[in-house]
Amino acid sequence: MNDSRLFRLLWLAVAAAVATIALKTTAWRLTGSVGLLSDAAESVVNLVAALVALAALRWAIVPADEEHAYGHTKAEYFSAGVEGALVLVAAISIAVTAVDRLLHPAAIEDVGVGLAVSAAASAINLIVGLLLVRAGRAQRSITLEADGRHLMTDVWTSAGVIAGVAAVAITGWERLDPIIALAVAVNIVWTGVTLMRRSIGGLMDRSLDEGSQQRIREALQPFEDRGVRFHAVRTRQAGRRAFISLHVLVPRAWTVQRGHDEVERVERALRDRLPYVTVFTHLEPLEDPRSYDDTRLDRDQPAAVGERATSTGSPPGLGRTAEL
Repeated sequence: MNDSRLFRLLWLAVAAAVATIALKTTAWRLTGSVGLLSDAAESVVNLVAALVALAALRWAIVPADEEHAYGHTKAEYFSAGVEGALVLVAAISIAVTAVDRLLHPAAIEDVGVGLAVSAAASAINLIVGLLLVRAGRAQRSITLEADGRHLMTDVWTSAGVIAGVAAVAITGWERLDPIIALAVAVNIVWTGVTLMRRSIGGLMDRSLDEGSQQRIREALQPFEDRGVRFHAVRTRQAGRRAFISLHVLVPRAWTVQRGHDEVERVERALRDRLPYVTVFTHLEPLEDPRSYDDTRLDRDQPAAVGERATSTGSPPGLGRTAEL
């Protein structure tokens, strides 16, 4: 999928947000339900979030330059963070409105038509949300996935609101409407917190997920079977890109050319397993004790989280090697 397809999907999200705002506002005006009003308010957040996502993705695809040698892909994390914050704002606004209605109950009207209009809006969000989540996972775009998850949260919000309004119409218990709205607010808080945590984790250079690290181990295993050793294997995620750095230890009797050829094969094996990664390697002699002085980020501290020290096939006393 090329970048133009990603932008088309985000513009589709913008169009969906505009359509659902119109539909849900109509549903609220027909019924007077605070739940439906809260649902319409969240759709406004959807629109702002989609516009922010467009701006972030536009910046993220800018090629690397002298000032940003690793590219601009981390811009996507800002979008996810903003979206998470907007979700929390929507939850707070829903809760405030619901509490007011809980204290001052009011009857709702034209329930059937209002719910039908709200259901149509939810169907739009469901379709667009699924498209964005699938595309985001396929392209490793946290911007698309975050926007899609936001829309899916909106679908669940709408389902809860529709159920609540229908229950009010059946039971006549007016306070049930704001109670449902409060429950929905609590539910979407979790989505907002999750998005913000993921954004912060990316900005803090979190390592690749366990699935990716397993593929790295699988790529390196054939070389270890031939006597090559690795340590200081470190990874980080940056939007749709990922980076791997590692030290490659080979017998010191090898020529520079032979060592270089082996490093090229290592890098190619890693890129075959993880096509989206950039690999940095450092060649070292297996028998030199100095090769083991930099296996940790900080020699005075315990091994980094996720880094396990295991004995190598090197001569005794020459240290240990860290692997994923």
